[in-house]
Amino acid sequence: MKNIVITGGTSGIGLALARHCRDRGDNVLVVAPDPVKGARFIEEAEEKGAGKRVFFVQADLSLVSENKRVLKEIADTFTAVDALVLCARFFRSYRRVTDEGIEHNLALYYLSRYLLSHGLVEPLHKAGPGVVLNLAGPGISEGRIHWDDLELERGYNGWDAMFQGGKLNDLLGVTWAAAHGDRRARYVLQFPGGTRTGLAGEFDPETAAQVEQMKRGAGKSAEESIVPLVDVIDDPPAEPLTALWEDRPIPLDPRVYDGDAAARLHRLTEEILSRR
Repeated sequence: MKNIVITGGTSGIGLALARHCRDRGDNVLVVAPDPVKGARFIEEAEEKGAGKRVFFVQADLSLVSENKRVLKEIADTFTAVDALVLCARFFRSYRRVTDEGIEHNLALYYLSRYLLSHGLVEPLHKAGPGVVLNLAGPGISEGRIHWDDLELERGYNGWDAMFQGGKLNDLLGVTWAAAHGDRRARYVLQFPGGTRTGLAGEFDPETAAQVEQMKRGAGKSAEESIVPLVDVIDDPPAEPLTALWEDRPIPLDPRVYDGDAAARLHRLTEEILSRR
C-alpha cells in the first residue's frame, strides 16, 4: 500500500491515475479546485468500500498561499509520501494575473510544482524511495525561457506560456535533483503521450480549434496513458533525475538540463516568492 498525492486529480490523466491507485488499495489524496468533482471522487470511493483511503483537498494551486496550506494538509494526512504526481495545468489564451499578482500560467504550471516538490522532500525521503512525477512534456524544443520577462508582461501568447512552463519544469528537475538526489527520493519528468482527454483551459477560437484537432488525433485513453506512470510509481529509477517520453528515456542534454540555467531560475523563483 502506497501513499499517493495527485494534483489535478479529479479530471483527465490525474483522475484515471487516482482511480487506478485507489482501486488497487493505495491511499490517495487528490488536490483540485472543483468541490463537486472532489465530492464525486469521494463518493465513488465510498461505493467501492475505499472511503477511508481516499482524501480530497480543494485548492487553487495558482496561489502560493494555497500551496502552503495544501502542504500542511498533506503532512496532516501522510507521514510518508511514496509519489507526488504533478498534473495540474490550465491553458490560457489571454494573460491573467492571480490575486497574489503573479501571471497565472507561471504560478500554476511552475511555481506550484516548485513549492510542492520542495515542500514534500522529507515525506518523500521517508517513503524510501519516494518519487516526484512531474507531467510537463520534458525536452520539448519549441519555445524559450523569457529570462527578462518570466511573467510575459510583454507580448503574452498562450502557447509561449505553456512551452516556457515546460522548460522551467525541466530546470526545476535539475535543481531538485541536485539539492536532494543524494538521498532516497527521485525526480522524474514524464510525458504520458497524446491523450483523448485533451487540454484544459480557456481558449480563443483559433486555439480551441487546434486543441480539438489535437484531441481527435490523440490515440490513447487516459487509462492507457497512465500505464507508464504507474510503472514509475511502483519502480522509481535509480538516478536522481530522469526524463521519459511515455516509457522511453530521454537523454539529459546539457543544453536543455543546464545546471547554470537551473541555478539562475532558482534564484529568480526565490525572488518572486519573496516579493509575495
